[in-house]
Amino acid sequence: MKFELGRCLLSERLAESGVTLDDLSRTLQYKPERLCDFMDNKRIMPLKVAISIADTLRCNVTQLYELHPSG
Repeated sequence: MKFELGRCLLSERLAESGVTLDDLSRTLQYKPERLCDFMDNKRIMPLKVAISIADTLRCNVTQLYELHPSG
């Protein structure tokens, strides 16, 4: 099945995990502005970044975005 990405759920995953944006930024060595761009849906996370974020937050990669079946 094909999916379209909905909005980014990173802010929700951060809240659930108790990790702050600054903590995530420091841990993964990403600029906070880049993470904010993902959360504001200005940029889509590359798979490599999504895997790193999911691993750090102990969630599944598919939990980082709303997924909408397409086609």
